[in-house]
Amino acid sequence: MIQYWPRHQSFELNKQVADLFSNTRQKFSYNLFNTTNDNLYLDLLDNFNKKQLFIIVLIELEIVLLDIIELDLSIEMIQLLSYKILHDIVQKSVKRFSRKADSIYKNIDLDNCKSNYLQIILSEYKLLLEYLLIYLIYGTSKIKKSIFVFDNNSTPNLHVSILFENLVIQISDLVICIIIESMQSLSNIIFFVKNYLLCNSSYISFRSIALFRNNLIVQNFIRFYISQPKAIYSSRYKVWLLSANGLVSKYIYISRLDDISSLSTIQLISLFLIEIQDLIIMKFEKFLLIVIKLFIYVLINLLSNSIIFCIRSIVVSINNISK
Repeated sequence: MIQYWPRHQSFELNKQVADLFSNTRQKFSYNLFNTTNDNLYLDLLDNFNKKQLFIIVLIELEIVLLDIIELDLSIEMIQLLSYKILHDIVQKSVKRFSRKADSIYKNIDLDNCKSNYLQIILSEYKLLLEYLLIYLIYGTSKIKKSIFVFDNNSTPNLHVSILFENLVIQISDLVICIIIESMQSLSNIIFFVKNYLLCNSSYISFRSIALFRNNLIVQNFIRFYISQPKAIYSSRYKVWLLSANGLVSKYIYISRLDDISSLSTIQLISLFLIEIQDLIIMKFEKFLLIVIKLFIYVLINLLSNSIIFCIRSIVVSINNISK
């Protein structure tokens, strides 16, 4: 039976939020291995440290939620401050996770990080955090209509859970991204992950970490200039989830009309080229289909005529022999 998220502020809403935090925390005991073909900065960590990072992010989210409730922020204020709230959660999570290495944290400056991945995540702050905060504090009735595929009165609990898990995973991944990108050399990265016992056993050499980082750089470049514009144009949003088998990713439908105006010139050009490519491919596919049908038609006719000719030749030969 499908359970629906409460529509208004109530005791039931508070209970659902508490259950959401509790159930999500329990999922941290799952295998946290990345089962997708996409790389995450989190892949650098072993299962234990991923869990510790997830817990840190969950605590920061809980603190933020309690602060917003205590300050009694209106929806308008949440919308106005959601970008800064996300920025602060990330910054505080970085500080908590890297507190064992104060010398490293001193060199971390979130505002100076130029990673494409950071730009992507922060540009999607509404999808990542704003709508979720409204769900958790005010219920479904205050969510703008037509944002999601279903009516506000019938928002499944699973939908809110998906957004919540995605927030925890993406902020955690961003934390490791910021730490890694703040380091000036591979030796510093290796020192950090090995000296503080953070490292996944797959990444214990210069070569493996260099390959890992280069793959992420290429992936983030493709995502920033191709995948993100295409997802916006297609009204899709990629979410990360906790499953019994590991971390998985899915796409959900969400209206992204407001995001189109935020695309850079290069991203718009990329989107235009993608559309041209799709159009050309579609036309080419139709042309190819016609050619194939014509080829099959001609081939069938040739074969049938050849068979008929052979049969006639055989019949004529038999008649000549009989005479």
